[in-house]
Amino acid sequence: MQQDARLPKYLRISREIVGMIRRGKLAVGSLAPSETDIIGRYRVSNTTARKALQEIAEAGWVKRVKGRGTYVTSHRVGRSVDRILSFSKNMIEVGRHPSTKVLAIRVSKIARSSTLNGRRYHLPAPLCLIKRLRLADGVPMMKETRFISLQLCPGVEKKNLAQSLYGIYERDYGLELSEVCQTLSAVTLNTKEDMDLFELEDPIPAFQVEGVTFCGREMILEMEESLYRGDQYNFTVRATRGTMH
Repeated sequence: MQQDARLPKYLRISREIVGMIRRGKLAVGSLAPSETDIIGRYRVSNTTARKALQEIAEAGWVKRVKGRGTYVTSHRVGRSVDRILSFSKNMIEVGRHPSTKVLAIRVSKIARSSTLNGRRYHLPAPLCLIKRLRLADGVPMMKETRFISLQLCPGVEKKNLAQSLYGIYERDYGLELSEVCQTLSAVTLNTKEDMDLFELEDPIPAFQVEGVTFCGREMILEMEESLYRGDQYNFTVRATRGTMH
């Protein structure tokens, strides 16, 4: 266990098990380590093993089923598709620590087009292409590729792009986001590149999001292509009843 040796042993064990759940090594619905497993693996007393399991159960990572064992429960991040919400703010809202790894930045002289919900959108060049890996508590959560208008955000490629892009748009360019149009589809993370990036041992389901972000009436600020881990996210949609015909 590569953790703070000053912590009680049951806490170090519980944190290691939680880390396995977050990385997908223990899938939702699978059996969590039992007291006997913990005693054998970590060479601890049954009291320490029991306290470790109690710790992760109280935190909501596992659920004990009498007579059957302890199972990993869903501990996913809720993402609403009807809110303009940055990754960082979303993570902070659910009590997790966000961080960003910038994978690539380059300026492109090629315009970008995308069709969403049957409508064609066009983002003229020049563009700033940014690829980033978003993490929560050190766990890879989402890979995003964004194409940003350099007409609206000149010099954005020179900014600290590990920060919130929404914050840069508003603070540095005075741009107020007005609308986001997105499509959501189910895919699988199974390429070597993605599995290495997300630190996966086996393929997992994922959400692919394609989107267009506007600032002002019909003014496109950026286009997005993102992959969200399916074992870490729940997407929700809020709908209201329309006019009856």
